[in-house]
Amino acid sequence: MTSGNGNTAHSALNLAMVGGGEGAFIGAVHRKAAALDDQFRLVAGCFSSDAARSRAFGPSVGVDSSRAYGHWREMFAVEKGRVDAVSIVTPNHSHFEIAAEALRAGFDVILDKPMVTTTAQARELAAIVRESGRILAVTYNYTGYPMVKHAAALVRAGALGTIRKVFVEYHQGWLATDLESTGMKQAAWRTDPARAGLGGAIGDIGSHAENLLTTITGLRIEALRAELRSFVAGRKLDDDATVLLRLAGPGTQAHGVLTASQVCIGEKNNLSIRVYGSAGALTWRQEDPDTLHVTQLDGTTRTLSRGSAELDESAKRATRLPPGHPEGFLEAFANIYRGVAQAIHARRRGAAPEGLGAEFPTVEHGARGVAFIEAVVQSSRDGGVWVTPAIA
Repeated sequence: MTSGNGNTAHSALNLAMVGGGEGAFIGAVHRKAAALDDQFRLVAGCFSSDAARSRAFGPSVGVDSSRAYGHWREMFAVEKGRVDAVSIVTPNHSHFEIAAEALRAGFDVILDKPMVTTTAQARELAAIVRESGRILAVTYNYTGYPMVKHAAALVRAGALGTIRKVFVEYHQGWLATDLESTGMKQAAWRTDPARAGLGGAIGDIGSHAENLLTTITGLRIEALRAELRSFVAGRKLDDDATVLLRLAGPGTQAHGVLTASQVCIGEKNNLSIRVYGSAGALTWRQEDPDTLHVTQLDGTTRTLSRGSAELDESAKRATRLPPGHPEGFLEAFANIYRGVAQAIHARRRGAAPEGLGAEFPTVEHGARGVAFIEAVVQSSRDGGVWVTPAIA
């Protein structure tokens, strides 16, 4: 039996969640995305660091009260052999410990970004993934959009020629004031170094911009120089970042500019990228995700739409609805969950899942993101010097 986009249908895998309890925006997004294609069924969870709240929350999302746990370690011990994968949607500082224990317990892992908070943790987690034979996917969800996949396919096919210049920006305005002092949960932990890690805006949204750039262009960040600012008085982490990039690939040297800010009043979720090559250019915006603008050397611009027959197969696989029926944020997230499910089923068949990086971001993508954040912070602290990220 196959689904409408040609994917072989399987029985749903059992999913457990750590974090994502009452009031957690991203937890609800993960639950909806996991359920969208009937690939996962949420059966267990430790939804809060407060044991009573965790147990009380479970039934509200369809988890039997007996499988809503007071601590994730208890859940891993009891659910081993009953749960296939664990979704981790806790604040950044707890990612490493929980993910490492989940992998060692035999679970596949879907982990929110940034993957961990230091490159040392990233290297260790990558080693655990290799040793365990488990899957670790990092939810850089914007790579799940069909037109992002087509943009990457165009670059790989040489449609833009040699890449010369890339601009990527991610601008929001929700932290333009001292929102964390009001007790707002999402602002409080994102601006707290003890929970968020080294980076504020650069970690929260700049990491998405880095991943979008490297995913589409296929280039690596050879070196960078950065300036971080905290415009809101008393804020402990950056709320604005400007980064110059030296990009490299086979036979290619390119320059890039990355900006990430959460103090741009009026901006909601303005992630966009422009890529310029020797033979053409492309532009994509997250707030208009169904279209990709491609310009040829003579200046002729074509607007490609999601669902078009001419798109790359990777974009077609990521498409659910016909053109004119908008798809968006949840579907992009769901493409990652579906890719993980397919990889789990492929492993169980004894097949080596091919092209995992094309279907969902892996531990290697997560490690590069952590190295990027560390390098940006180091460069800014040292006065904007050029820094080479520790993990390529």
